[in-house]
Amino acid sequence: MTEKRLGTKTFIWAIIMSAPSPLVVGLGLLVGRSSTQIADFVRKSAELFAIIISFIVFLRTQKYVERDEMRKQTLERRANIFVGLMMLFAGIIMLILTFLISHTDKGNVIPALAIIVFGGTVNSIFWIRYTRLNKTQPNSIFAVQIRLYRAKTLVDMSVIIALLSVLIAPQSVVSYWIDFIGSIIVSLYIIWSGTRTVYKQIKPLQKNG
Repeated sequence: MTEKRLGTKTFIWAIIMSAPSPLVVGLGLLVGRSSTQIADFVRKSAELFAIIISFIVFLRTQKYVERDEMRKQTLERRANIFVGLMMLFAGIIMLILTFLISHTDKGNVIPALAIIVFGGTVNSIFWIRYTRLNKTQPNSIFAVQIRLYRAKTLVDMSVIIALLSVLIAPQSVVSYWIDFIGSIIVSLYIIWSGTRTVYKQIKPLQKNG
């Protein structure tokens, strides 16, 4: 199977599996109001948009021939910068929400917890999938998707811990701080990952410019 077919198949499945997440997590907010849960909704929405843009650019660059290699690399880097900016945007919004949203009366977090456990499993699968794909057929878009899905997986683990604490002891001081600190960790990690992605992709563009 060619790079285009493998990459296209992986991207399509990534979009199919990611598309319902913002909607379902958003519906979960009707019964649960954990700050970590709300932050996760913002994150998933921005990440889905970034994945779709990366897929569009991947399809477009596969049509380029060898003489268009410089143009291809430039377009790929711009798409990767967009992914990084979406991660950065999500992280900043999440950090702001962490301090603005009340941490009392969390509501029912079970729906969100079930969704995030499933999502974390799926994200880890795509993390492995893109890693293998990039090893056999190196591509800068694949490399950034690896970084994105690694961040998604690690953040999901943080969200799961925070929501479990709310579920087990919703009124305790410990669960309050785990939820609050969990939101901050999620935000800062996404900001760091997005900044790192933009920095790594923008340097070559500046040199070529």
